[in-house]
Amino acid sequence: MGKTIDQVRPDLPHLVTELPGPRARAVIARDERVVSPSYTRSYPLVCEKGEGAMVEDVDGNRFLDFNAGIAVVATGHCHPRVVDAIQKQAARLIHMSGTDFYYEELVLLAEKLAEIAPGRVDRRVSFGNSGAEAMEGSLKLARYATGRDKIIAFYGGFHGRTMGALSLTSRKAVQRAGFGPMMPGVVHAPYPYCYRCPYGKEPESCAVECVKFIEDTLLKTVAPAQEVAAIAVEPVLGEGGYVVPPKKFFDELARVARQNGILLIFDEVQCGMGRTGRMWAAEHFDAVPDILAVAKGIASGLPLGATVARADLMTWPPGAHASTFGGNPVACAAARTTIALLEEELVENAARMGAHLMDRMLDWPDRFPVVGDVRGLGLMIGIELVQDQATKEKAPRLRDKVLGLAFERGVLALGAGDSTLRLCPPLVITRDQCDFAIETLEGCLKEAIAEA
Repeated sequence: MGKTIDQVRPDLPHLVTELPGPRARAVIARDERVVSPSYTRSYPLVCEKGEGAMVEDVDGNRFLDFNAGIAVVATGHCHPRVVDAIQKQAARLIHMSGTDFYYEELVLLAEKLAEIAPGRVDRRVSFGNSGAEAMEGSLKLARYATGRDKIIAFYGGFHGRTMGALSLTSRKAVQRAGFGPMMPGVVHAPYPYCYRCPYGKEPESCAVECVKFIEDTLLKTVAPAQEVAAIAVEPVLGEGGYVVPPKKFFDELARVARQNGILLIFDEVQCGMGRTGRMWAAEHFDAVPDILAVAKGIASGLPLGATVARADLMTWPPGAHASTFGGNPVACAAARTTIALLEEELVENAARMGAHLMDRMLDWPDRFPVVGDVRGLGLMIGIELVQDQATKEKAPRLRDKVLGLAFERGVLALGAGDSTLRLCPPLVITRDQCDFAIETLEGCLKEAIAEA
């Protein structure tokens, strides 16, 4: 029987059945018969409805969502202004395909994305339906604009599961196994995992070494500089463990790219749209990409992706790249309302609540011997669990144990990297909800340590 939480406040968890409950078990059994087994499910949550940062399952159990649908529902579940925008647009026009016809919703969103993109340079926008499609568009554009074929990506990165994006992805073997050969021309470099440098180097030194590997090894061996179209990078590593590199990393990347005529593609699918306490993670590093891949939080749950590029790069002819559903008018309406909410209050709230969470957790490595590191920006926070703080040996089973215990107490979190707890709640999260999640996770850590 899952632990019942006494509070009945609508903004905090309340569990009324064992987990999973009887209706949830029935849905899971049906799912196992007909749904692809390739989906990863961390615990048996069967959602029924959501509001703000709360999710209710089919048995009436209420959970505090520190996943935000994997960093998607930036404005929370079913924000009334987003719902209103969706309903009004759906009553006017659901689909017409912006690749063949015109409608103003698509233009309005493209204008807004061009306005707020990092760097204040002229931009153009190509729409798709997901982060993977945003990256596919970025790869195609980089090759087209430069006439070069090679792409440099980073170990630990996750860029999607379509074939081009998958060729850049190097997070887990299971994501690539059995699907080869990958797209040719992709090579990988080390990402600066500065929090656990095996050589004991300082963060800036580690970051410089990673870029030097590109400059002194890749560009002089398997990826000649004159053949490299772009370097694709996550400004904050997402699925790879919520890793925040130092500013020096981006300074050096920009230098190498500029000296060799290489474009910079920033994958802000997970770290963009206000999640880090600024609209774009790139802003924390004063970095300006040539091409920006956007998705997840852009439309608060509706499928939408965007490739936002310098206008002088996006000069491909009609028919070169398009998407039937990309820029769907309903998704565009949701996105424009999402951006308005972010600009009005939610980016600031992400910065404020993220700082509060970090303040509450900064002493965890001292208090809990299994916590090796707490890191992040805004509401993109990673808690690294380890077997030993001296060696930083990973503890994936312990991480999964803590996730399960949190679920049993009504808090939804997910893993990232090999042994990281990721916290990425909706940007509407309140201080009380943050405190509840912290206290719950502290209890889960204590229980997991005692059992171990």
